[in-house]
Amino acid sequence: MTLAIYPSLAGKTAIVSGGGSGIGADIVAGLVRQKARVFFLDIDESSSRELVQQLNGAAEFIRCDLTDLTALKNTLAGIEAKAGPVSVLVNNAANDDRHRTEDVTPAYWDNRMAVNLRHYFFAAQALIAGMRRNGGGSIVNLGSVSWHLGLPDLALYETAKAGIEGLTRALARDFGPDNIRVNCVIPGAVRTPRQVALWHTPEEEAKIFAQQCMKVRVEPVDIAAMVLFLAADDSRLCTGHSYWVDAGYC
Repeated sequence: MTLAIYPSLAGKTAIVSGGGSGIGADIVAGLVRQKARVFFLDIDESSSRELVQQLNGAAEFIRCDLTDLTALKNTLAGIEAKAGPVSVLVNNAANDDRHRTEDVTPAYWDNRMAVNLRHYFFAAQALIAGMRRNGGGSIVNLGSVSWHLGLPDLALYETAKAGIEGLTRALARDFGPDNIRVNCVIPGAVRTPRQVALWHTPEEEAKIFAQQCMKVRVEPVDIAAMVLFLAADDSRLCTGHSYWVDAGYC
């Protein structure tokens, strides 16, 4: 697989949430390959520090609990103070824990929205002023095929992911005049270590293959490739839309 290089990303400051593992780690590695100045936020210190080592220190890990909005705001302000205005924000962090609707409490609802949706808005809010002063920027939100398929035992996750597509449309409209583009990438059934360990049994793999148009598994690098395109100037007139990377799953 030959991967593209986007000269417009070289030297740009980029932030990735949930960058320590899975899809996020491939996005971080892809941005490093573009010679961007990359910061990633995560709470998994072990995986994150291992990734920094793998990248020979070319990306900087900052531990941040994204459900703590004060910590998030201060972390983003610290990055701007250190590296200047942020050109690329990738809102990636999420958690797809399964749950039965009958068991959901108000506290669990609030926690799942905080983990899967709320920080997307407040991260964008914190960085928009700097992007505006810098002449523009790109925000890429990670959605999910799950709510389009109506998968079981994921009502809160799917609610949040549906909201991300609406948020993408709204922010693109509000900040398009400032040359700030906002797009959403919708991954299909991606073969991450977490998914393989928890959900992708041989039976589930067979179902995925049967439903996809293309009989290949979607890998994290495939999602990262679309994110990088949307982050770069090559997609300068792409905004307010969702881009599917699912091998024709939905």
